[in-house]
Parts: sequence; structure tokens; C-alpha cells
Amino acid sequence: MPTEEEYLTKEKYGELEKELEYLKTTKRKEIAEALEYAKSLGDFSENQEYQETRDAQAVLEDRINRLEAILKSAKIISAQNTSVVAIGSVVTLERDSDKSKKSYTMVGSEEANASLGKISIHSPLGQAALGKPKGETFSFQTPSGEMTYKIIDIQ
Repeated sequence: MPTEEEYLTKEKYGELEKELEYLKTTKRKEIAEALEYAKSLGDFSENQEYQETRDAQAVLEDRINRLEAILKSAKIISAQNTSVVAIGSVVTLERDSDKSKKSYTMVGSEEANASLGKISIHSPLGQAALGKPKGETFSFQTPSGEMTYKIIDIQ
């Protein structure tokens, strides 16, 4: 369970609220109905359907608890200061090794998705870029060696 602030965009916060509502209403009801049916099949010790449904119920309750904790500790972000890289910033970086450019949005862990260009501020790249101004070059270690980037733009 997250104990520190979880940084989320307003959109992601809304998505998580909708997911939580769905899980607490629709999904809980579906599992309760499946449990009732499985109970009607008899002996619990050899009732595979009952055991699987109980496992699904445990996974559901874990997800509900996690979402509630995330939403409780959430801090809504929006990029305001474009002079340095911050959470919510859209940053264009140039990789030193091949001069390729790519833009990333700096987000909290829950929202990170590299394939969508959303990088966690807790990732090695995010930690190295955080607080740096436009034009600055920075490096960080990866399993395959040191990576160096230059900040081209901050929005």
C-alpha cells in the first residue's frame, strides 16, 4: 500500500475512481453470485470452482484496497513551471549516443507507461531529469551502461 503521496493527473485520478466504483459494485456482485453457485455444488474441500472463486475474490479485494489507498494519498498534478523538469512536465530529450529525440511526460509511478511516453519520476531517467533546466545535459546508470541525455524543451 502506498504510504507516501501518489502523483496522478486529473484524468488518471478519474480513471481510478471509475475502476474502484466498478469493482465495488458490479464485480463484487458477480463474485458473490459465483460464490453462491459454487457453494451449491457441495463439499468445499474438493470444490475447485469454489476455491477459484475465493481466490478471485481475494484478488478483487486486494485491488479495491490498493485503489482506495492510492486515491486517498493522491496528489493531482499539473505542470506549471516550465523552467525546470517537474512532475507533469512534457520534456523533449536528445539521446547523446545517437542524437535521437523523444518527448516524455513526467508522471507518478501509478501512471507510468513507457510505451505511451509517460515516465515515472521514480525511474532512473525521471530521477536524473527532475529539477534540471532546458539545455542541461545529464547522465544516469542503466543495466546496459551509462545513458546521457540533453533537455531540448520543457512544456
